[in-house]
Amino acid sequence: MASQQNPSMRSFNENHDKESTAQESYKRYKDLITTLPTQPWGPDGDDDDLHQYHGFWFHRLPLEGIMAARDHFVARPSDIFLVTFPKSGTTWLKALTFAMVNRNHADVVGPNHPLSMLSKLNPHECVPFLSYLYFEGRLPDLDSLPAPRLFSAHVPFSLLPKSVLTSGCRIVYLCRDPKDNFVSLWHHIFARAPRDLSHHSLDEFFELFCSGVSMGGPIWDHALDYWRESLRRPERVMFMKYEQLKGDTGGCLKRLAEFIGCPFSEEEEREGKVEEIVGMCSFERLSGLEVNKHGRFGSVKNQTFFRRGEVGDWKSHLTPEMAERLDRITEEKLRGSGLEF
Repeated sequence: MASQQNPSMRSFNENHDKESTAQESYKRYKDLITTLPTQPWGPDGDDDDLHQYHGFWFHRLPLEGIMAARDHFVARPSDIFLVTFPKSGTTWLKALTFAMVNRNHADVVGPNHPLSMLSKLNPHECVPFLSYLYFEGRLPDLDSLPAPRLFSAHVPFSLLPKSVLTSGCRIVYLCRDPKDNFVSLWHHIFARAPRDLSHHSLDEFFELFCSGVSMGGPIWDHALDYWRESLRRPERVMFMKYEQLKGDTGGCLKRLAEFIGCPFSEEEEREGKVEEIVGMCSFERLSGLEVNKHGRFGSVKNQTFFRRGEVGDWKSHLTPEMAERLDRITEEKLRGSGLEF
């Protein structure tokens, strides 16, 4: 008669196997990254180096997480992915989507209601970056999370987890005028640098950006991947621009809710639920919260996620020649695609 394995021993063996798999995987990722093209980028030396992987540039730790998620993350059809190019309105999109999806939460006045959570947590804690869940050298257990699971990413379409591409889950993509994106990205990265950082550094950073070297860059290839996929599968990929979201936040929120599968009812619209969420997630309100004035997301101060949130801020930082050059590159890169800024 065959002996039956003790449940606790079986669990131990499963955990041991999972840990061994994780160690083997992360060693492989680390070894691979050492062979990739590298570009110094940012004020923190080696920690800010970018590595080119499948034509796009990433920091080392997020890249480990991207590789791990591609191999090990199992998507569900009900999952929702919020994807952006860095500094394209990620924080705002997370807050709006989190509040909208959870607006009918049973705990209407308690600590788990989205209004309460957005008052105590940075939006990046409410909607985690998938790669951040994977980049600490372990494979997270995400099976217990209730549907719909909300995740975010900065990766190009071609580097999303394999299961995301086959599961039928929904992807929301947000991008921004490259000129404003560049300025916002520069401020975010160099917020950690000395106050006397010379203007020459902006010029150097601009040259790299124009050549496609930036977090997640090239920005044009990043946006085009999702733009084309949104044309092929509009029921699965929603493409938005920051400028549209800024100009008609309520209208974009309603379209987002419709796309995700939780549209606002006529009663909700009459009661002002759309306007309530827009106000709850406004730049002024979020940036004024204590958690976002003094808290941290990892090693980054939360306040660095809230600088201005305006359209056209590039005019205060770029010379006419720089703006014209970036516009010309953008036009050339996007020509014939139907995508414009």
